[in-house]
Amino acid sequence: MGRCRIAFHGAAETVTGSKYLLEANGSRIMIDCGLFQGLKELRLLNWSNLPLPAESMQSILLTHAHLYHTGYLPRLVKNGFECSVYSTPATGERTRLILADSARIQMEDARHANRNGYSKHSPALPLYDTTAANQAIRQLQTRDLGAWFQPAPGISARFHNAGHLLESSMIEVHVDGGKRPLRLLFSGDVGRYDAPLYFDPSPPPDCDFLICESTYGNREHSKEDLLEELAKEMRKSVKRGGIMLISSFADGRAQQLIYLLQTLMAQERIPEVEIYLDSPMAVDATEIYCQFQAEHDLSESELVGQSCVLFGPKVHLVRARRDSRWINQVKSSAVVISSSGMMTAGRILHHLRQRLPDHRNTIVLAGYSAAGTRARLLRDGATSLKMHGQQVPVKAKARRAP
Repeated sequence: MGRCRIAFHGAAETVTGSKYLLEANGSRIMIDCGLFQGLKELRLLNWSNLPLPAESMQSILLTHAHLYHTGYLPRLVKNGFECSVYSTPATGERTRLILADSARIQMEDARHANRNGYSKHSPALPLYDTTAANQAIRQLQTRDLGAWFQPAPGISARFHNAGHLLESSMIEVHVDGGKRPLRLLFSGDVGRYDAPLYFDPSPPPDCDFLICESTYGNREHSKEDLLEELAKEMRKSVKRGGIMLISSFADGRAQQLIYLLQTLMAQERIPEVEIYLDSPMAVDATEIYCQFQAEHDLSESELVGQSCVLFGPKVHLVRARRDSRWINQVKSSAVVISSSGMMTAGRILHHLRQRLPDHRNTIVLAGYSAAGTRARLLRDGATSLKMHGQQVPVKAKARRAP
């Protein structure tokens, strides 16, 4: 059996910043390469270099595309990593979007902070820019689910469906040596069974060691029907005459919500309302989802006559800033889905400033909320949130998505 060493450079005693370094047979590979999010002391870690030369690693393997699993890649490339980054095809497509968007947002935030003078740093700088993000994107390579490949000498790997996102994966790794290889399994984020839009996770292969994510390790999923939970909140929102603003991860959760809302309207379980997806990256991700329709589980769907179940007459895909600003003028009941999921940056902040002070509105937290993020503060009952140097009062109803 092969020998190896595993070091945890993130997602240890916290959820974000996933980075697992595997050293075996003279090779080094990394499983995931994510950003830290949430508390300031965690975010500051993104500015620290790893305690090993970036150029000493032979490859990086990605479980899925979310920022806290991929967002450190451009920083690592900037520091000298020049080898391949492997993922499934759909994860690769979405990682391209997320890295480009991350660099753009960081550069915009730095410019905004310098223009308005609310940063403690002079000048405020982005963690990385589009040049580093584009280089990381050029290093992406894809492998199909179930196909063995060799990310480094003496190490083999393959991806298995994890049911968390479109083609998200758990990664099986074999380390050569002895009578049989050492078998490792990195879980990534594992989806729930019977979840809409995504197929159930594959049965995990036999392994000697399981390195398992535990994002929700301290609580159980609700046993109530997901569709009915969403329908209840939507009916309450319509009755109050307010806007339902959903802070959602642009990749995965946003598409799931669009699918569910359209399904509920088709079943006449909620009134017909306009749905605005306000995030250029989420719009691009939605188009990618429609390219991979064979990978969707649509058992709940009653949507017919649409080229893709994520496109429909009530769905408005918003890219331009002027159209995003126009949404602030919408007064009748509607749904606005905007990223980021933890309310750390992006257009969601502008919508929050507009919608939080109105008691008729509902703010839905549609994903994990790390400690120190605005989403966690809101979930824990904050009476105001700080955005762009100002405190915004919280009068809207805050709800956690099923």
